[in-house]
Amino acid sequence: MTDDSAGTAADGPERIVVIPGDGIGKEVVPAAREVLEAVGPDFEFEEADAGDAVKAETGEALPEETRDLAANADATLFGAAGETAADVIIPLRRAVDSFANVRPVRAYPGTDALQPGTDLVFVRENTEGVYAGHESEIAPGVTTLTRVVTESASEEIARYGFEYAAERGSRVTIAHKANVMRTTDGLFLDTARRVGAEYDVDADEALMDALAMHLVQRPEEYDVVVCPNLAGDVLSDLAAGLVGGLGLLPSANVGDERALFEPVHGTAPDIAGQGVANPSAVMLSAAMLLEYLGYDDAGERVRSAVTATLESGPHTPDLGGDATTSDVTEAVLAKL
Repeated sequence: MTDDSAGTAADGPERIVVIPGDGIGKEVVPAAREVLEAVGPDFEFEEADAGDAVKAETGEALPEETRDLAANADATLFGAAGETAADVIIPLRRAVDSFANVRPVRAYPGTDALQPGTDLVFVRENTEGVYAGHESEIAPGVTTLTRVVTESASEEIARYGFEYAAERGSRVTIAHKANVMRTTDGLFLDTARRVGAEYDVDADEALMDALAMHLVQRPEEYDVVVCPNLAGDVLSDLAAGLVGGLGLLPSANVGDERALFEPVHGTAPDIAGQGVANPSAVMLSAAMLLEYLGYDDAGERVRSAVTATLESGPHTPDLGGDATTSDVTEAVLAKL
């Protein structure tokens, strides 16, 4: 798509499913929708329900109607789920056939980041590993968890990561623990090496535990980190602590034909309903949504407006200010 302002009139408006979920999701997702509506693409929005409140009312955390909407939409914007998170987000990721979870971690001006030089992206395998769901109790007090790693999924995530890096002129770090998990991570590492050899991209490898330490010490040395499922989850959360917390991290769950976008933070029950939640992460997720659909200029406009607001304020309490969600939303909209 070359004209951000034109939309896709010939094919009709693109369908965006909006799922606020629980807690602060109900506050920050509407703010992100306002931002999407402000930048101009001709979207058709459809709101759906999922999460704790829906389960209490209907007995299902993720109603079939919501899942079907996400499976057939051009993109989905999701907020957060509480105790039912595993029953919501994993099936939603599967509904869009997501194989890659993309989590940018960047230190923004005005946020008092622990490591101001942080600017990297985690490309995390999204379908298998220990999150494949193969757990069992083989005897009273004895449980097992089967870790699944396949060559096909490893190749798919490695290829996505190397192409992502090639487009941006970045280098790749392959995170693994093949010195201990020789068969599973050995397959992941060997496959990523083979795929990487096809690209003119600088690459290195790092044991995931050592990488955790190095990220804290010198995050500026890393660009794109390709990692298995659990490692990507843990390492990206660790990196969030370097830039001011989970309230600043967007993410994309990318499939071949559609994608799901969500802030990395959860429901934040301690502040839910108070109107002081930071909407930055979900707005940055909305910027990723725009770029995924081909509206690169609009996505960059949103990212720039959020960045400028983080730099100059107003700030919500998590960033040391006293602004409300509405205050920040109005500031971002004004900068658009």
